[in-house]
Amino acid sequence: MHCRLCDSERLSSVLDLGATPPCEKFLSATELDLVEPTYPLHLRVCADCLLVQIPALITPEETFTEYAYYSSFSDSWVRHAETFVEHAIERLGLDGDSFMIEVASNDGYLLRHAVAAGIPCLGIEPSVNVGAAARAAGVPTATTFLHEESAAALRAEHGPADLVVANNVYAHVPDLRGFTRSLRMLMADDGWLSIEVHHALNLFELGQFDTIYHEHFQYYTLLSAQRALATAGLTVVDVELLPTHGGSLRVWARPDAVASAPSAQVWEVLELEERAGLHRLDGYLELAPRAERVRHDLLRFLLDCKDKGKRVVGYGAPGKGNTLLNYCGIRPDLLAYTVDRNPYKHGKFTPGTRIPIHPPERIELDRPHVVIVLPWNLEAEITAQLRHITEWGAELIYPLPTLHHADRHDNPHSDIITGRHAR
Repeated sequence: MHCRLCDSERLSSVLDLGATPPCEKFLSATELDLVEPTYPLHLRVCADCLLVQIPALITPEETFTEYAYYSSFSDSWVRHAETFVEHAIERLGLDGDSFMIEVASNDGYLLRHAVAAGIPCLGIEPSVNVGAAARAAGVPTATTFLHEESAAALRAEHGPADLVVANNVYAHVPDLRGFTRSLRMLMADDGWLSIEVHHALNLFELGQFDTIYHEHFQYYTLLSAQRALATAGLTVVDVELLPTHGGSLRVWARPDAVASAPSAQVWEVLELEERAGLHRLDGYLELAPRAERVRHDLLRFLLDCKDKGKRVVGYGAPGKGNTLLNYCGIRPDLLAYTVDRNPYKHGKFTPGTRIPIHPPERIELDRPHVVIVLPWNLEAEITAQLRHITEWGAELIYPLPTLHHADRHDNPHSDIITGRHAR
C-alpha cells in the first residue's frame, strides 16, 4: 500500500477493525442465505504527509451508482445546507449572473436553496436513484462521477463556476490528486471552493471510530487537507469549525494566483491540531484503546439489559452504525431491530449483523425498554423526535463519544452511564 497523497510506503497502523461488509450494502430477505463479501477495514497514517487513510478495496462505482442515503431525510442537515447557501450568497456576492456547482449533490438537499434564491446551479451526482430525486425536485443535476474527463466536459458545456461546493465527498475518492484537479477544473480562475469534511481531530480526540468505513478512503486534519489541495494549485484561505457529523471542517480555498493570506482561523485550527499531537506520528496511536473502551462499555450495557429482560431496539441505520455494530459483534439477540426514516431501507437488514430495519412507527407499536441511537451525531434532532418514548418509561441511549442517556438538561453528556466523560 502506498500513500495516495504523497506515494510514501511508510504507513503506520492506527486501528484494525477487522473485515466487514460495505456499510451501505443493506440486505434483502432473499439475500440472507447468500455469501456476503467482507473487506479489511484497517486505518493507517502516512508517516511522511500524515494523511490518514484505508486501502481502496471498493470502487466508488460499487458504492454510489445506486445509493441508500438521501440527505433530505435529516431535517437538521437540510437546515444546515440552507444556512450555508445564505452565507455563501452574502460572502461571495452571488446573484442571478453567478454559477454554482455542487459535487456529490445527492437529492438536491443543498442546491434547492440556490434554486429558490435564483442562483444558476448544477448538481453533479453519480447515484442514479438520488440524482433522479434531485431533478424531480427541480434541481438541475448531471448523473456522473467527477473525474478529469467529466470535469472538462461539464466546464465546456456549462462554463466555470464561481463557487464549487464539495460537502462530505472529499473523503470518498480513492484518486485524491485526480479528484482535486477535477475540482480545480470546474472553478473559475477567480472562483471559490468550499469543502466540508469530518475533522480527524474529533475522530482521534473523541474516539469516533464508527466514522471509518470503506467508502471513506481518507480522513483529514486541516494540515493534510492543505497538502491535498496544494497538489492542484489551491490555497486554503479560511476555515470554519462545524458541529456536523460529530465535528467537521469547512475549508474555503481559492486558486493560488488569487488567494489571500490564510485567515487567523486557519492558524488557530492548525494550532489546535498540533496541540492534540496530530502534526506528528505518535498522536494517532491512541484511537485503538478508545475504540475498545466504547465496544466494551456498549456490550456490557446490552448484556445487562438482556439479563434484566429489557427489549432493546435501535434508531437509524446509518453507515457509521454498521461499523459500530460489526466491530462490536452486535446482532438481533442484543438489538432486536432498528428503524429508519428512509423508506429505501425498510424491510432490509443491516450488512454483516443482519438486524431488521423497520419504519419509525414500529417503536410506538412495540414500546421497547431501550432505544439506542446509531446516528449519534444528530443527538439534538433525534432526542427531540423521540422525547415521547419517556411516556412509557423507555430509555434513550447514545453510544458515542461515551455511552450516555439522552440530554435531559441541555447538557448532552450529563448522564454518563460509564462514568467517563469525553475529552
